[in-house]
Amino acid sequence: MIHNDVLRRLRYALAINDTAAISIFKLANYDMEIDYLHAVMKREGEEGYSPCRDKIIGLFLDGLIIKNRGRQEGQGPKVLGPKERLSNNEVMRKIRIAMSYKDEDMIHALQLADFRISKSELSAFFRKPDHRNFKPAGDQVVRNLLQGMVKKHRPDSTVSHRNTKSDDRKPSSGKPNEIKPAKKKGTTHSPKTEKGELNSRHTNAVRESSKQANTSVWGTLPSKKR
Repeated sequence: MIHNDVLRRLRYALAINDTAAISIFKLANYDMEIDYLHAVMKREGEEGYSPCRDKIIGLFLDGLIIKNRGRQEGQGPKVLGPKERLSNNEVMRKIRIAMSYKDEDMIHALQLADFRISKSELSAFFRKPDHRNFKPAGDQVVRNLLQGMVKKHRPDSTVSHRNTKSDDRKPSSGKPNEIKPAKKKGTTHSPKTEKGELNSRHTNAVRESSKQANTSVWGTLPSKKR
């Protein structure tokens, strides 16, 4: 699976903003620059896109492990070389360790994404490559695991992570049906009153959205410095 997608979906699932992401890389002894972070968060084909290297996604996942599980003495994050690759199996293993997931937790997360898997099938992904029951993890498994994590940790989210662009969405044909609210007898609403109510609702929605964007499974995150 493309590492840009893994990083983007995982950050969204755990509500990790830029400031928190940079601090997670720092735990893995990597100084992430904000411009490069934004470049690897883009989709392929978008202006400014940069492919997320195996080294980068590996360090981010190692930082997640340190953030959630603590640092093990005498063991530091392994930095992958230019020709080393991080497989889907390794990505799933690191996510499992970082989130302290048991088999049941991962199966449940996959079920939230309507992906059914048995315990024996799941365990095959975490075998050593030379084990006779080892099975390579496909992109579909990783993608559904991340989607299930979104539903698990952000159940109120309505954002879709399908790799689509706004330009690809076909406009609806015809004029939309206009639905007018029914008026109660004996009550009138002036245009100013209705406008004031809409502005108040919009302000409350913006405040609530900002509040949710600055939280994660680890609690309140610091605001990004400008």
